[in-house]
Amino acid sequence: MERTCLAVILAAGDSTRMKSSKSKVLHPVAGRPMIAHVVEAVASAGISSVALVVGRDAEEVAKAATINGVGVESYLQKERLGTGHAVLAAREAIAKGYDDILVTYGDVPLQTDGPLKAARQGLADGSDVVVIGFHTDRPTGYGHLLVKD
Repeated sequence: MERTCLAVILAAGDSTRMKSSKSKVLHPVAGRPMIAHVVEAVASAGISSVALVVGRDAEEVAKAATINGVGVESYLQKERLGTGHAVLAAREAIAKGYDDILVTYGDVPLQTDGPLKAARQGLADGSDVVVIGFHTDRPTGYGHLLVKD
């Protein structure tokens, strides 16, 4: 039996660093809104249920995230109080009892299905938590993972 999985896509940011009049996930990349690329990667990883956490431009973001074959439900984050708080905005979807919950950001248009599939496999193999990260020589603007060997 295949494990059920919910993708929680965080797309409620204020886009302050972009200094844009609209949500950054609505900006086009390769002719489509950024958020559409993320939902497509999630769908390619075999996930058909998405909890989309929205804030600014909520209706437009939800519309841009709609892709055939993917059930997208929107959850409004009224106040921006951090990543954990954003995930909490989707608690109604999370409480539905999925085997796995995958949390990703809506502003990563070059994300592919490979790391998402690997995370799902790690969970299927018995890991309680899987964290996807990357190494860069220029970490400015990114969160940081401290990893001990």
